[in-house]
Amino acid sequence: MENKSAVVALAALAQDSRLAIFRLLVRTGPDGLSAGKIAGILSIAPSSLSFHLKELSHAGLVSSRQESRYVIYSANFQAMSELIGFLTENCCQGEPCQPAGVACGCVEPSPVDHPRA
Repeated sequence: MENKSAVVALAALAQDSRLAIFRLLVRTGPDGLSAGKIAGILSIAPSSLSFHLKELSHAGLVSSRQESRYVIYSANFQAMSELIGFLTENCCQGEPCQPAGVACGCVEPSPVDHPRA
């Protein structure tokens, strides 16, 4: 992923409603949701939702498809994986990260996540 693409994606996610929309679509999976269902679940006005979906689509984080008379939106999991990869590519000084559940050697564990006895 290029720096410019990462900046566009991060900027799209740097807003409460857009982040909530994206996280909802990630939880929903590849089946996605119609704009009406997204608006209902997140209590976002349709005009605002349309703007936010356009921003997420422009960043490549959300895709849409027509099903009957509905437009279904879903998270672009490949773009999400590329963004995560871009953000973590220099983690652990280029060495593979530890397995899940094992603290990464390059990041100090949060006291909230790992209280000290």
